[in-house]
Amino acid sequence: MMEKVVVLNQTHSRHPLLWLIIIFQFSLLFFSAFSAEITARKILKDKSKKSPKVRLEKTDEKVIINNGLVEVTIEIPTGHLLGIKYKGIDNVLETENDNDNRGYWDIVWDHEMYDKLATRHVIIITESDELVELSFTRVWNKTKDHGISSPVSVDKRYIVRRGVPGVYMYGIFKRRKYFPHTYIHQLRIVFKLKEDKFHFMALSDTQQRIMPRREDREHSHCQVLAYPEAVLLTNPINPKLKGEVDDKYQYSIESKDNKLHGWIADHDAVGFWIITPSDEFRTGGPHKQDLTSHVGPTALSMFVSNHYTGKDIAEFYKEGVAWKKAFGPVLIYLNSATFDHAHRYRKSLWKDAKKRLSKEIKSWPYSFAASKDYPHADHRGEVSGQLLVRDKYLHKQLMKAKSAFVGLAAPGRAGSWQTEGKGYQFWTQTDKAGRFSIKNVRRGKYNLYAWVHGFIGNYKLDRNVSVHAGYKKNLGTLIYDPPRSGPTLWEIGIPDRTAAEFFIPDPNPTFVNSILNHDDEKFRQYGLWDRYSDTYPHHDLVFKIGASNYSRDWFFAHVPRRTGNDTKATTWKIKFKLQEVNKSGKYTLQMALAAANFAEVQVRINKPDGSPHFTTNRIGYDNAVARHGIHGLYRLYSINVPGKGLRGGNNTIFLTQTRCKDEFMAVIYDYIRLEGPAV
Repeated sequence: MMEKVVVLNQTHSRHPLLWLIIIFQFSLLFFSAFSAEITARKILKDKSKKSPKVRLEKTDEKVIINNGLVEVTIEIPTGHLLGIKYKGIDNVLETENDNDNRGYWDIVWDHEMYDKLATRHVIIITESDELVELSFTRVWNKTKDHGISSPVSVDKRYIVRRGVPGVYMYGIFKRRKYFPHTYIHQLRIVFKLKEDKFHFMALSDTQQRIMPRREDREHSHCQVLAYPEAVLLTNPINPKLKGEVDDKYQYSIESKDNKLHGWIADHDAVGFWIITPSDEFRTGGPHKQDLTSHVGPTALSMFVSNHYTGKDIAEFYKEGVAWKKAFGPVLIYLNSATFDHAHRYRKSLWKDAKKRLSKEIKSWPYSFAASKDYPHADHRGEVSGQLLVRDKYLHKQLMKAKSAFVGLAAPGRAGSWQTEGKGYQFWTQTDKAGRFSIKNVRRGKYNLYAWVHGFIGNYKLDRNVSVHAGYKKNLGTLIYDPPRSGPTLWEIGIPDRTAAEFFIPDPNPTFVNSILNHDDEKFRQYGLWDRYSDTYPHHDLVFKIGASNYSRDWFFAHVPRRTGNDTKATTWKIKFKLQEVNKSGKYTLQMALAAANFAEVQVRINKPDGSPHFTTNRIGYDNAVARHGIHGLYRLYSINVPGKGLRGGNNTIFLTQTRCKDEFMAVIYDYIRLEGPAV
């Protein structure tokens, strides 16, 4: 192109007519492109105009909302979702199920009591050509409902918008001061999809597969393994799945990543997706793991649960304390593609769903939700700043907290956000310079928390942050001093709150789930706890500082050893040498745990028997090992080790996990470090 320009410039003085012709041609091209742009905009505008209006039809038994793309049917007065009609499918939900077993909210409260949150009244909040919003309510009545339904008032909302193939759902839950005390263990929305159509599940770019059928989990088709949720498929309807393990916990995802999952009806080339553009209303912070989809076909929108945390996160609501919280909105999105036998439509549907997720994230907070308990953007605030790390034993200068997780959550102790769920949480990650900006924060009083990859412990700003409408606050430069008593003598692992860097064995070939073949999901394979006994059948793990490699020689979970039908407590040894020891000095063993379940770690220094130097006592309810989690709740122990207990030359630290009534009493280590006396 440049050569042509040069030639033209050379001929310009000799052929002015040719130059005029060229200018005319370029002008013609410009006006053609401009005209095409105008035409494209007009087409989009006309297409928007042609999008059918939203229409509402109400009878004594049900309400139907239709926008020309989807037809949503909701039962009156219960608020149960009866059906969604889309394309050629009259109902994507299972019509063989009862009305309260298709699309419904449910709650588990107190001593495993169960409530599907059927409501008693319906109110039309908004009805226009552009949008319909309905409210299904139930006010808890102490006389009628005590001991029968969960002591919480419910407002379930449905929104159908013009041009959107789906339905938005959110709920406002409220307790008054006179409501009796209660525990809430679980709160969610459940969708039971058409069993003869939806067989393909997608959770991420790599976790996608044809799923077993509901019948495959019946006794004649499977073998129940260590617990009811895990089964070995012995006679599945699809013979390709024979010999695989199915367990709903294998499909768990961290909240920060749990934004899109769903199912595909293959022969119809139709996708059903749950899109969650924000996790501000979920419990336990960005790393809380929870269920997504599982055999049924079942799709879940989880808001509250004790999965991977146990009762440490089961929220206790006291009598005399009022509470209100809005969960959602989430979008139930449907899409379609052209069927082809090569299954290329699956990629098209997933790609389109990801595009829709991106659009919903950009639109958050939504401007169309009518409840005053869901604040729009102009009623929210923003908090920013920069986080640096100070650790003189690593670097003389302040270090930038790269990719640190920084968040606002209810006031509490450092790290309390892991088990907090009554309020809202807002999280982000810092850039390379440690800068952060937390946007769209609801009005309220918060603490600022953080944790930094590569450093132990939890950061908490020593003052409250009160956010109001239009609030914009730069907190300036914040400095985190991670726990440290002296220089590092040796360390095992990486302080990242998981055991991902440790040795994760290959699964037993007879207990494999093919969806988990990628390295990132390998730890979710079934039965990995038993691989410890296979690896160490006669003696326990011994790790030699300077010789062993933690990615090869440190098993990812400290579990009991199987001996026949029994399980036995295990003691791991860390062997190390010290050139010299300050007998009057203070040494520190930093022991960070990524998870614990009914476990107790006893620490002994150079003495395998007798009273322990330190014990955690019994800790944890997260059941992360059984539920295929590489982490649960984070714990840090800074253990004082007097110099007189060490010796020049060879030393051994004994870590005994004493609890062994079953194979799931275990701890998962995050990181261990021995520090010398302060210098």
